Amino acid sequence: MPFQESNGLRFYQFDIFTSAITHGVFTRHGGVSPEPWESLNLSISVGDEQMRVLENRKRVFDSLDRNPASLHDAHLVHGVDIILADSPRPVNQPIQKADILLTDNPEVSLFMRYADCVPLLFHDPKEQVIALSHAGWMGTAKGVAEVTVNAMVEHYNCKPENIIAGIGPSISVDHYEIGEDVASQFREKYKDDSEKVLQTRDSKLYLDLWTANVIQLKNVGVEHIQVSGLCTACHLDDWFSHRAEKGKTGRFGVLMALN
Repeated sequence: MPFQESNGLRFYQFDIFTSAITHGVFTRHGGVSPEPWESLNLSISVGDEQMRVLENRKRVFDSLDRNPASLHDAHLVHGVDIILADSPRPVNQPIQKADILLTDNPEVSLFMRYADCVPLLFHDPKEQVIALSHAGWMGTAKGVAEVTVNAMVEHYNCKPENIIAGIGPSISVDHYEIGEDVASQFREKYKDDSEKVLQTRDSKLYLDLWTANVIQLKNVGVEHIQVSGLCTACHLDDWFSHRAEKGKTGRFGVLMALN
């Protein structure tokens, strides 16, 4: 079963990854935050109290038997900047702005937060490298998936055909209406493939972020891809959704580490 439970927390795991890594895409269950962040909110930028968020984060790390001090996270800005997380982020160090984290250090736990944007998880079992990325529409249009793979190749000598990729719970095409300004950027980037990522229904435009990221990954040579197929807007019982909850919600977390 893709869903696991530990210490009262419920999280999703990809079948495609091996036991060489520890990972979890955490649902909103098992935390201490009240509404509208109920209950495992992992962001302090949405109005929740910091002490509650820190307790929630501790529970996430404990559930996967990871030391909270191993954390390396990023301030997400919907771009394609990368951080080579060679060591845990010092507590007194400001959080860097980036949407791509990479490491080959088992002492580092990569950690990001989401609420509709696409979690992208990567593992190269040959070179023992992992990466975690954040792909909203802006990041996807800028090529965050392909930039991540290219960074793994450049910095860690990975080969795309060895990389395993997971596309996590995020908003599905059925709930992701966009405007012409966004659609035009995807037509420009995807050219002939744009008809695969853009749908028109009742004169409205919808964007398929899952397919968009799969296309990017395949175009750079990644062959092993698993799409969770879980829509955050459809399943508010499990996930936070910025769009479905009109901005008044929390952020769920993804933790990833080498064993």
